[in-house]
Amino acid sequence: MTTTTQPDVPALSFEQAVEELERIVSALERGDVALDKSIEIYERGEALKKHCEALLKAAEDRIEKIRLDRAGKPQGVEPLDAE
Repeated sequence: MTTTTQPDVPALSFEQAVEELERIVSALERGDVALDKSIEIYERGEALKKHCEALLKAAEDRIEKIRLDRAGKPQGVEPLDAE
């Protein structure tokens, strides 16, 4: 798992990034990776995590909820409240 042969993190879809992140976590949990390699893949994992968070935030920002009038008829859309 080297960063030189892997695609750049920003080029990955959410699903690809999560899949790679899961492989990294699994490798680190097994503990069968050399220390220097562990540091390298941990750093890539951090970049993948940030990428996933940014993609989720972008998707969340695009979600809208439908505004209804008192009779229950759609009156337009507004941003989904972030909680």
